[in-house]
Amino acid sequence: MRLSVWILAAAFAVLVVPSGRAEEIGSVSTVFKMLGANDKIVVEAFDDPKVAGVTCYLSRAKTGGVKGSLGVAEDTADAAIACRQVGPITISAPLKDGDTVFKKDTSLLFKTLQVVRFHDRKRDVLVYLVYSDRIVEGSPKNSVSAVAIEKNWIR
Repeated sequence: MRLSVWILAAAFAVLVVPSGRAEEIGSVSTVFKMLGANDKIVVEAFDDPKVAGVTCYLSRAKTGGVKGSLGVAEDTADAAIACRQVGPITISAPLKDGDTVFKKDTSLLFKTLQVVRFHDRKRDVLVYLVYSDRIVEGSPKNSVSAVAIEKNWIR
């Protein structure tokens, strides 16, 4: 019974939350591995799905070796984010604070890297937070970026 609840919860999360679709910009090796891929830092870009004109650049650790090459290694919680206004801002739907705009699995089971968005209405700024979580124990490692909504860019 308990296993079926976990399976249903995982299936629901896959259907409801944006997936880890990002464009890889580049990577650098950080640790040489004799077998399998090297450990590396990957730089990826993704567009905010509800705010056209905003692109976020995410750097994250990716574990190599045999386990990493097979997709069963657990990546560390290290990540950084920089979001920029790259064109006219168009908000396609109402923004809810804490909306997940990007999510990527960082282990075979139950660990993800997420980016959530907040709207600082007082300053009219979009704030993006990247963090890693795990069902049982998350990590306090995080990074934040902010994009001012320039009035002359809004459509």
